[in-house]
Amino acid sequence: MGEKLGEGKTKEVFYLDEDHVLLKFKDSVTAGDGLKKDEIEGKGVLNAQTSALFFRVLESAGIPTHYVSMKDERTMIAKKLSMIPVEVVARNIATGSIVKRLPIKEGEIFDPPIVEFFLKDDSRHDPLLNYSHMEYFKLMSRREAEEAEDMIKRAIKVLSDYINKRGLILYDLKLEFGRLKGNLVVGDEISLDSMRVRNPKGEIYDKDIYRRGEPLDKVKSKYSEFLGLMSH
Repeated sequence: MGEKLGEGKTKEVFYLDEDHVLLKFKDSVTAGDGLKKDEIEGKGVLNAQTSALFFRVLESAGIPTHYVSMKDERTMIAKKLSMIPVEVVARNIATGSIVKRLPIKEGEIFDPPIVEFFLKDDSRHDPLLNYSHMEYFKLMSRREAEEAEDMIKRAIKVLSDYINKRGLILYDLKLEFGRLKGNLVVGDEISLDSMRVRNPKGEIYDKDIYRRGEPLDKVKSKYSEFLGLMSH
């Protein structure tokens, strides 16, 4: 691999060429802004494969992503983006932080989805941003923020349909965006670390299993089961 360009909680980024990077998915699992951390052997492979699958689904629907191909089972070849340190979240069904912050009940349905922006800053617990904040901090212009909102609404519709057809329900989705020649492109990953998925009985498939203190082997088994379901 080329020079290491950076490392986050769950991925390492390596130089490939002027226009491309390698994303190597680690076996780490974290929660609580990185305060809780463990290793699950094989998790990186599962997240890399899940991300590749969902990037291909988005690309086929005309939503641009950084995905190029897989170098090996846990390493993705991706277009080099100038990443924006904002998490964009779309919510179909209420769960997680929104039911703590607002007078919204667990399980409320949002139609159309609610979209929220958060600053990527673990030390401040990823604070909520509005368009004015993003303009002030020069994170995104209003036009870009509106475009990101439109793109994630399209993405959550495409992925919801795909996941629903395989018997599960997409509650919410987090995307990160970067710029490529002035255009917004979906980057980072799309895995059970960045979405909430349940079955019709409410059984959890995503990282909430880990957040709730369940055994690590249950996290891996659900991630593996999910990838199997999505691959057909």
